[in-house]
Amino acid sequence: MIRAAVLSAVSAPLVVSSIELPEPGPGQVRVRLAAAGVCHSDLSLSNGTLRQPVPAVLGHEGAGTVLSVGEGVTGVLPGDRVVLNWAPSCGSCHFCAELSEPWLCTEANAATTVPYARTRSGDELYPGLSVAAFAEETVVPERAVLPLPEGVPLEEAALLGCAMLTGYGAVHHSARVRTGESVAVFGVGGVGLATLQSARLAGAERIVAVDVSEKKEELARAAGATDFVAAGADPAATAKAVRAVTDGRRGADVAIECVGRAETIRAAWDSTRRGGRTTVVGVGSKDERVSFSALEVFHFARTLSGCVYGNCDPARDLPVLAGHVREGRLDLGALVTERIGLDEVGGAFEAMLAGRGGRSLIVF
Repeated sequence: MIRAAVLSAVSAPLVVSSIELPEPGPGQVRVRLAAAGVCHSDLSLSNGTLRQPVPAVLGHEGAGTVLSVGEGVTGVLPGDRVVLNWAPSCGSCHFCAELSEPWLCTEANAATTVPYARTRSGDELYPGLSVAAFAEETVVPERAVLPLPEGVPLEEAALLGCAMLTGYGAVHHSARVRTGESVAVFGVGGVGLATLQSARLAGAERIVAVDVSEKKEELARAAGATDFVAAGADPAATAKAVRAVTDGRRGADVAIECVGRAETIRAAWDSTRRGGRTTVVGVGSKDERVSFSALEVFHFARTLSGCVYGNCDPARDLPVLAGHVREGRLDLGALVTERIGLDEVGGAFEAMLAGRGGRSLIVF
């Protein structure tokens, strides 16, 4: 028996209880968690914004140590330090094999719908985003574990599993920020902080952080922001404030939206210059709508694009990020504003809803 935070039904509170976790079967790996980040996507899974069979153990951003492996596993051994990959690519579908776009793999979340454990009463449990990291231990497919390069602290390495890969990829793979460009980042949570650091790494000249909470300005500037704009209720006014900061170009070259709300997507679009690029990282509700007039689409010649997992190939990008961490160019610890125990995960959800802090990190 191990302890885990269980979501019994959509919109129900997480309850920490003991669950029965089987030994790994063929092609599976059992991992003891060192830490797990509490991401806004976990909140979206819990409230039904994203689909998730229940009851489930959420948590998809984690790192730990391999305890045991099932038959046929060759990539890792007991004792290896690993980062969990919530969207492992299959390598053989159209997106993986023909388009070289593993972040769009059709099988990436296949394990989400397969029960992996049981409650004490015998009910089947599903793994949130195939990972189930809000638990002392988990069992995942071999392709869902990535060996952690040396020189990266194991606890903080959890942030590599989602926040840092997503923020880095949004800057380098999706928006393709170039040296000297200006970048506006909407939303200063865990992913937003990673995006700010990555924009600085890319050589952006002006980096504008945008958030509804003015208390996040210090966090944003520490992550690389040169300017801070407090977002108001009017998206047009927020965009105007960003354009004023980058007046020489009449808007930012790039805007990266890390919130997933219609009004912030619209503000991000409006904040960019003619010919600018807007990348949407935040996961929004299917009921939210963003509208544009046909004339403005023509006139501004801007590009609007979605971004899944930072358009990253984790197997390729994780060693690159680890190198930046070792050399001090990226700071995983700076994303964490609170270290908590498993029993405090509900409070971390409340903090996200209130817009407080960056990443909460569950330390086991």
